[in-house]
Amino acid sequence: MKMIIALVALVAVAAAAPQGNVYAVRESLHDNIGLPLGYQYGFELSDGTVKEEQADFNQGIDEEGKPANIISVKGRYSFVADDGQVYTIEYIADENGFQPRGAHIPV
Repeated sequence: MKMIIALVALVAVAAAAPQGNVYAVRESLHDNIGLPLGYQYGFELSDGTVKEEQADFNQGIDEEGKPANIISVKGRYSFVADDGQVYTIEYIADENGFQPRGAHIPV
């Protein structure tokens, strides 16, 4: 009986262990996309994680009326959660802060 319990415990531990390494399936990077500067990148991992992002750097004016560099970032990422569901977050990050949107994020 003790042998069966030990075997069941060993199988449970093995099932809970990570099932292999996560590796990049796709990746890309492009810089100087926007005017005058910017970048675009993305990747996909073997565990289902995907991320894509694009940024533009522009000249603007700060609160004091002085020239300032302004960055505007748009992107999205998705991942497979422990419950098996895919969650996707789209976001904008600019002078107004980080603004995420997703079906699972309260408004």
